[in-house]
Amino acid sequence: MQNTLRKLNGVGTDTALVLYFLTVEYARAVQSWSVDGILTGMTILMIAVLPYFLPANVSGLRFSPWLAGRFVIALAGFMSGYGLRQTIGFDVPEYVGSLPMTFLILAGMTSCYLQFYGLIKLRLAK
Repeated sequence: MQNTLRKLNGVGTDTALVLYFLTVEYARAVQSWSVDGILTGMTILMIAVLPYFLPANVSGLRFSPWLAGRFVIALAGFMSGYGLRQTIGFDVPEYVGSLPMTFLILAGMTSCYLQFYGLIKLRLAK
């Protein structure tokens, strides 16, 4: 299990999913110049930048390429959230509008679990 967690945390897959679904939700439901829009935008910036500095990050990438990859993920999430109904091409049921937030909550819970496990895991004494 430890090797799997190292591979996942090395490239930041868990926080990348949170970033993607947060930008989908931002593009779908938030007005950009409202208070919640500004706070969500700051949260997007923090989720894009801060996981690079976690002790569990063993990717070996420099900051610029890592941040460029995060920018691509955020841009893909924003574009898919902005045209959620238009992208599909037909009228979707009402509950589809709440799926990005549902996936965001699940991805956030998984990310918190993996990050806490990486920070607080037990180490054997020598």
